Amino acid sequence: MSHDGGGRVLVAERNPLVIAALRGLFSENAKFSITDTARTSAELCEKLAFIEIDCVLLSWQLEDAEAPDVLADIGRLGFDPKIVLFADTSNPAMVNETIRLGVNGLCYQFEDPEILFATLTAVMKGRICIPYTMLSKISNTPFQQLTAREAELLGMLANGWSNTQIASRTGISENTVKYHLKNLYDKLEVRNRAMAVALYAKERRRNSA
Repeated sequence: MSHDGGGRVLVAERNPLVIAALRGLFSENAKFSITDTARTSAELCEKLAFIEIDCVLLSWQLEDAEAPDVLADIGRLGFDPKIVLFADTSNPAMVNETIRLGVNGLCYQFEDPEILFATLTAVMKGRICIPYTMLSKISNTPFQQLTAREAELLGMLANGWSNTQIASRTGISENTVKYHLKNLYDKLEVRNRAMAVALYAKERRRNSA
């Protein structure tokens, strides 16, 4: 916690209405303050470099990227802020994705504001705060631990694509592609692309049997 009496939050959100609503909510809560806002992943990463904050409140969709790629950008640049995902849907696939991406907390835009502040409080104290109803929906094979982006890149590897081709097709930078692939290899416990593709082919056969 910061010494100025409140947790400093950087809000990453593309919708000015949501930002305005959050500013109103935060102004009534002495424990937290919005230090700054960012509407793109690029702007968020730029601000993380020089602004001291306690937590990022991250929406799923920014102007230039979705949460998985925003988190990859943050990780690739070596930042490790506490992150609460501020989801606008309770779609279980999205929630699973969030948890696999390693955010510290999750709350929904349509929930009571008290839940948002309770989640921020827990996360700033070093806890993980995710609705328990969601945890029961998570399953455990290495392939199910992949994020949607990692699974997509694995399919591209299986098609023989190079990192450059993947980057131009997905619109993410080559460095971010490499970062996703490193995480993918770690999760599948393989050392390189050939091993990942071999495992993928085996998994496909198992599922179609």
